[in-house]
Amino acid sequence: MKRHASATWWGGIKEGRGEITTQSGTMEDTPYSFATRFEGEKGTNPEELIGAAHAGCYSMALSGILARAGTPATRIDTRADVTLEKVEAGFAITGVHLSTRLEVPGADAADLEQAAREAKEGCPVSKALDVEITLDVTVVQ
Repeated sequence: MKRHASATWWGGIKEGRGEITTQSGTMEDTPYSFATRFEGEKGTNPEELIGAAHAGCYSMALSGILARAGTPATRIDTRADVTLEKVEAGFAITGVHLSTRLEVPGADAADLEQAAREAKEGCPVSKALDVEITLDVTVVQ
């Protein structure tokens, strides 16, 4: 399986602008710019998209692990905070922090935390990122 997305950029880095489009059409000509990336202007940015991909992938991986263990989740809410920092050679994504909230009736909290750690290591987006990935787990009974 292969999926694709594309980006077009016009102009210089600070005054320019771009658009991102995904194969599915969910994002079509979605704007991004220096201001949406670094100055909080409305619009998307690469780090936000990586965070969305990671949160979605992680939640699906955890759902699969829990279902195979016989304790399917009622709900999994995951947030991925992607850190972009200035480094010697420009900027770099230096880490991702996952915060997940689990509703899994009848499951043991320790088992859920172990499954959450397993999903963090096993989800394909985690495997693709060469950065530190940290995790907080909240279990809702």
